[in-house]
Amino acid sequence: MERYEGKKVVIIGGTSGMGLATVKMLLDGSARVLVTGRSQAGLDSAQQELGKGAIVVSSDARSLTEINALASRVKAEFDTFDLLFVNAGFALRAPLESMTEAIYDEMFNLNAKGPFFAVQKLAPLINRGGSVVLTTSVANVKGMPGVAAYGAAKAALRSFARVLAAELLPREIRVNAVSPGPIDTPILDKSFPDKDAAAQIREQMNGIIPMKRFGTSEEIAKAVLFLGFDATFTNGAELPVDGGASQL
Repeated sequence: MERYEGKKVVIIGGTSGMGLATVKMLLDGSARVLVTGRSQAGLDSAQQELGKGAIVVSSDARSLTEINALASRVKAEFDTFDLLFVNAGFALRAPLESMTEAIYDEMFNLNAKGPFFAVQKLAPLINRGGSVVLTTSVANVKGMPGVAAYGAAKAALRSFARVLAAELLPREIRVNAVSPGPIDTPILDKSFPDKDAAAQIREQMNGIIPMKRFGTSEEIAKAVLFLGFDATFTNGAELPVDGGASQL
């Protein structure tokens, strides 16, 4: 029997990077997976890479209307499921003097509001004994210049993990968070379109990280699946996967 045979998983934000790596590990373990993304190019690329083993769905993680539609789709495809991995999100850099209301709202809508309502709408479909994993960030515990709104939104998400864990206890649904540090994903290039700037950021971050390297999407995926399936006496916790950046 394969490791995840019989398991059904929903991943919000899984067409690239950490989410995609998690989908692949689940499929390798014979799970059934429904994964969402927003850009058509990303959806097409993921479907081609994953084949028929995954259900790839267009859904905007910021939109409550689309979150409601996603819940209906999950109900139709799976009826109930075992793990919800809420992974959609990215950072827009803006220091204090150049922060705009639009950037502020985007960061909270994508990184805090959307995930909260995704759990609200999808939790009724999670099997008793199932789990939720949220993606927070090292930015929620470190004062990182230029990402005030992003860090604050992820800190809100960290708080949600605790409260939702308490609220879902009667249904035996665990809620935990994985907190990535610098991970080598396409998001970095999206956040820093200028290649020289991206290279400079990589060099700076390598100097800061105690382990002197970026993490990989596969390392995040392993942590997510540990929290989702193996850490059965862990609830309301945040697992840093950051090369020691938030601890040392």
